[in-house]
Amino acid sequence: MNIAIVGTGYVGLVSGTCFAEMGVDVTCVDIDKNKIERLKNGDIPIYEPGLDEMVLRNAREGRLHFTTSLAEVIDDVEVVFSAVGTPPDEDGSADLQYVMAVAREFGRSIKKYTVLVTKSTVPVGTAAKVKAAIMEELALRGAHIPFDVASNPEFLKEGAAIKDFMSPDRVVVGVESEHARQLMSRLYRPFLLNNFRVIFTDIPSAEMIKYAANSMLATRISFMNDIANLCELVGADVNMVRKGIGSDSRIGSKFLYPGCGYGGSCFPKDVKALIKTATKEGYDMRVLRAVEEVNEQQKHVVFTKLVRHFGGIDKMKGKRIAIWGLAFKPETDDMREATSLVTIGRLLDAGCLVKVFDPVAMAECRRRVGNAVEYAGDMYDAVVDADALLLLTEWKQFRLPSWKVITRSMATPVVIDGRNIYDPDDMQRLGIEYHCIGR
Repeated sequence: MNIAIVGTGYVGLVSGTCFAEMGVDVTCVDIDKNKIERLKNGDIPIYEPGLDEMVLRNAREGRLHFTTSLAEVIDDVEVVFSAVGTPPDEDGSADLQYVMAVAREFGRSIKKYTVLVTKSTVPVGTAAKVKAAIMEELALRGAHIPFDVASNPEFLKEGAAIKDFMSPDRVVVGVESEHARQLMSRLYRPFLLNNFRVIFTDIPSAEMIKYAANSMLATRISFMNDIANLCELVGADVNMVRKGIGSDSRIGSKFLYPGCGYGGSCFPKDVKALIKTATKEGYDMRVLRAVEEVNEQQKHVVFTKLVRHFGGIDKMKGKRIAIWGLAFKPETDDMREATSLVTIGRLLDAGCLVKVFDPVAMAECRRRVGNAVEYAGDMYDAVVDADALLLLTEWKQFRLPSWKVITRSMATPVVIDGRNIYDPDDMQRLGIEYHCIGR
């Protein structure tokens, strides 16, 4: 089976590579010539564990190709996936200009029945706009070529995207015709031989499912952060509370970990977009507005604890602050909407000297922050002469550090743990002043 995927960002490249791994002939298309040349030369532009090796292997074995022209390959494919970006507009709505550009190119190029599948996260109703754009382009050509549109939202977690794609817990496909349904079933069947679980829906429902899923997970996180903040005030331990409510089978334990706020490319953008979609329909998503507000406040909680430790923001000028973790989560270099950016901004405004370390996001931090902070050679270099250490991302290598080395290196042994990965009793025995979330 031959397919094309337009867009070689995170979703497009991972999806295309995983399809190729299962024997599909895949051509990845991108208008960025430099990116395509890099990919042809085996230079992978994004960080995802295991992706480099998989791209190189499938390209070498002739199943994965790269080009800048959809028109060049469209005659040879049965399905075209649109996996281009949908960045938030200034008002929070999803910017569909790239999605619509793909639709128009598709309409200008097809010569036989082909399915255009939207993989990007798009608001409900986008498929209708895509279909209309294709029909307009066909009309301009005076052509009567059959086609279908479909929606196939992605549910990839950064850092575990390959596993998520190769062993999905569900595949959601919104279709309008039996022909498209059969084609998509054939494409996904190799992934799901043990338990074939593609959920077929109408297209608007498929578009809504992605937003609803991410918004629910974001809601659980903000709920637990609210509970954690209250736990601190009343003397409860949020870890005990989390275990207690997570043991209820109706609730479960996933996404009930309090911390210093969620970030990334999905949750913040999707929550905003769903709120905006509702506003356009005259409906107020009150719960999601609260979710967003709680999360924005939570990104300041580590800095607030630091201010309290020093006895006021006016006493922080010249203090040396170490930061462990820059990416919004482990196993990625993605810093979009990351708590680290908020924290660094506030520390610099307060006159602090900031030294940072992250296992993979240092280059991304340099791109975003420049020389406003100092970049450590490793996690221990970061804490030398530091007046406090802030942990913002729960990378595995941070979980069992040599505290003897750290306490000898720091000016004062103060740790503010934004992800609750350390044990308060252990820290007390080590003579470290320790602050965390919800205890």
